Amino acid sequence: MLHRYDWSESSLILEVFTRNHGRIALVAKGAKRPSSSFRPVLLPLQPLHVAFGGDAEIRTLKSAEWQGGHVMPTGDALLSGYYLNELLLTLLARDDPHPGLFEIYGHVVRVLASEHGAALQAALRAFELLLLREIGLLPALDMQTMTLGALDDGVRFCLVPEGGLRQAGPDDRASLSGSQWLALHAALQDDAAFTATLRACADAQSELKPMLRTLLHYHCGVNSLRTRQMMIDIQAL
Repeated sequence: MLHRYDWSESSLILEVFTRNHGRIALVAKGAKRPSSSFRPVLLPLQPLHVAFGGDAEIRTLKSAEWQGGHVMPTGDALLSGYYLNELLLTLLARDDPHPGLFEIYGHVVRVLASEHGAALQAALRAFELLLLREIGLLPALDMQTMTLGALDDGVRFCLVPEGGLRQAGPDDRASLSGSQWLALHAALQDDAAFTATLRACADAQSELKPMLRTLLHYHCGVNSLRTRQMMIDIQAL
């Protein structure tokens, strides 16, 4: 479950990410009642087996069963999970299946439930890259976007929203070497793309973070995502 909204005094509208149907909206009738079987299982970042019916834009949830596998992330990891959900809600159209991305999302959530610090940040960068690639918004990382020129190993390049991958200038705050971009490109093509990209991001995450943040904000049409602002507000306290 990505998000939930109050629909009536007793029911909820759910935004759910599924393997075979993509992002869909469901109405969970009576879910807010104390006796509802939905109450203990309709939680974010948890694997569920759901059954639903109807052919309207918002289907009716028939059943939901927790599939187990990991505990609920807490602290920074929980906020990071909400960040993943906000990206999916913003960038994925409804009823557009992405089974590969669904599997990657599951991998990242399991990392969030068990890891902290550097591993968590590398997992977020890997998910951002794989999400952008999956929906066709990530340029090729093995060449310069505008000129199609090759990447020299020792030259720095940056990723910008309207220009793609280009050689870094003196005013660019973040960039990676040509060899780092080529390593990321190779990781994204790997059969085990999440594991390979996670490893490739581990050595480049501090430079990747501002570039991917700018690119994601551009495609989401916002200056800042709500979950990021929430993190800033919490840190200020």
